[in-house]
Amino acid sequence: MADQNRTVSAAEMQELLRRSFAMRAAFYAETFDVLKDKFGREEALALCMEMTRRMGEKMGANYAQFGPADIEGLKNGFLAGIIEGEALFSPEVTRCDADELRIHFHRCPLKEAWEAQGRNGDELADLCTIAGAIDGGLFEAAGFTFAGDTWKPGDTGCCRLRVLPGPAAVSQ
Repeated sequence: MADQNRTVSAAEMQELLRRSFAMRAAFYAETFDVLKDKFGREEALALCMEMTRRMGEKMGANYAQFGPADIEGLKNGFLAGIIEGEALFSPEVTRCDADELRIHFHRCPLKEAWEAQGRNGDELADLCTIAGAIDGGLFEAAGFTFAGDTWKPGDTGCCRLRVLPGPAAVSQ
């Protein structure tokens, strides 16, 4: 039995998180492969994106207190909520003002796991699109407008999140 009083170092925590992300990445990839074989690429992509978007929508409730226009509060809450975010995602806030939040993730443990599985090119881009749908669900459920981009071949790093005030803020 594991020692429940044992402390975990930061390096061990990061390794455990990477393994957890690798399992999630494998699930996304296998699900996409099975659905692609059964229904074709476009339908599989749509179904997997719906799955991850719904996950994001559930998570969006954690950030609804900032919607539709507290961009600074959203940035602080969102980045603080990413466990070991700096080490695993290397986020760079490139803009944060009343009109827009932009965060460029220079790393992603999901993308790194897919690359380790030998996934690349358009296949890797599809998997990033599937995983990235979680962001649209999260930020839109919190009351914001999401306009980010996922990794594509030739890009550096990973996702580029772009969040704008939500429709309720714009109509006021």
